[in-house]
Amino acid sequence: MPDIQALVATLSGHDPEARAEAAEALCRAGTDAAAAAVPLTRACGDGDERVREWAVAALEELGPPPAGDVAALIPLAGDGHPLVAYWATTLLGRSGGAAAEATAALAAGLESGRDPAVAERAAWALGKIGPGAAAARPALERAAAAPDPRLARLAREALAAIGG
Repeated sequence: MPDIQALVATLSGHDPEARAEAAEALCRAGTDAAAAAVPLTRACGDGDERVREWAVAALEELGPPPAGDVAALIPLAGDGHPLVAYWATTLLGRSGGAAAEATAALAAGLESGRDPAVAERAAWALGKIGPGAAAARPALERAAAAPDPRLARLAREALAAIGG
């Protein structure tokens, strides 16, 4: 098994080639790289395209992040880089009810208007959180009336999952 912490340290280094290699190694580690969820999410905003591509590939295979990562992912859900925001939102959704504390940040992502994919993912994530995301009901109700049919459908599904 690769040394995940060493790869994480390399991922935040100065050498783009080394960062890309670290992201690739984390990708190949699959779910064993779960401890690298937050650094991989940050790497989605890397200036090097190869690093971004490998970070995304790693996150696609990762599954839910460790429970302790929720707090670190919340501010990343509002990151100005769309890939960072998308993947932080995705990981929060994969956390399910354990990410209820992210409800306000996800509702903000739903309504930010910055990136349609992030808004759609935020609606999906709120649905995955379920009843713990009840505070997002007003934002989801507005999204359910959106002209974007996919966003509206995801918001309706989230409202159904939240219940009440």
